[in-house]
Amino acid sequence: MSRLVTIFGGSGFVGRYIARRMAKEGWRVRVACRRPNEALFVKPYGVPGQVEPLACNIRDDASVRSLIRGADAVVNCVGVLNSLGANTFEAVQAEGAERIARLASAERVQTLVHVSAIGADAGSDSDYARTKGEGEAAVLAAFPTAVILRPSVVFGTEDSFFNRFAAMTRFGPILPVVGAKTRFQPVFADDVAQAAVKGVLGQAAPGIYELGGPEVDSFRGLMGRMLHVVQRRRAVVNLPFFLARIIGFGFDMVQAVTLGLVENKVLTRDQVKNLRHDNVVSAGAKGFADLGITPTAMEAVLPEYLWRYRPSGQYAAIMESAKNLKKA
Repeated sequence: MSRLVTIFGGSGFVGRYIARRMAKEGWRVRVACRRPNEALFVKPYGVPGQVEPLACNIRDDASVRSLIRGADAVVNCVGVLNSLGANTFEAVQAEGAERIARLASAERVQTLVHVSAIGADAGSDSDYARTKGEGEAAVLAAFPTAVILRPSVVFGTEDSFFNRFAAMTRFGPILPVVGAKTRFQPVFADDVAQAAVKGVLGQAAPGIYELGGPEVDSFRGLMGRMLHVVQRRRAVVNLPFFLARIIGFGFDMVQAVTLGLVENKVLTRDQVKNLRHDNVVSAGAKGFADLGITPTAMEAVLPEYLWRYRPSGQYAAIMESAKNLKKA
């Protein structure tokens, strides 16, 4: 009988890449998510019945236990970028991570992979980074042999980083950013998935791995790369942190006053705190090299999905060829 893995957040951005790779490995895959009817796209990752999205409430012991029971391995890649309603940073990234690890241990799961983030620090002034750090500590306390992955900002077809800023280039000559000098080490989603699979298969030693791509660049530099791909000229304008805090406060208040009906998807005060710190692999940290993985460069992937933000979209190459014909 094929082995079974439960992936919490398996329909999310990184989780779907992990689910696809585990299906290719021949495993049965339980995709634990809040809304399984919106995750039906994972079913074709394998043969009929191999990959199944199932409802789960990460805040409830019984719900989590029911999807862990019988699994040979568990992967947790649930995370939030904004505290909203009951899904707060504490509930999801600290308490939720502890619950999954504790129940995985109780159910005698063989391997546990926990996807965290570079910058996770239980002493951070950022709620996001603090709860990521608290979650890691709770996971290791309950499941000492866990493999913890800390990716930098993740890019790929469904990302909310390059896609977000590329979409903004359609609306004016200025592209505002916060923390233009802050450095990032973007990592391809499928490379993170490959690392997670190695953890599931027992091909990675227990411990923490920081995952960054082959290139380190500033926020401003990354926007320049994106603008080159989408073939647009925009002025990248850095917003001072004091101004960004005011803007974040305003959007946070709108979310609070509307009781979450209007979600802050623009900028939060907590995100401003994170943007003050570089998001790169620490010196001496274990990473892709220790997993035998060669990370993918941005230029190999960005054009595959950012082309739709070009002025001519899918016809950009044809338009460029036409210009050459005119010159001839």
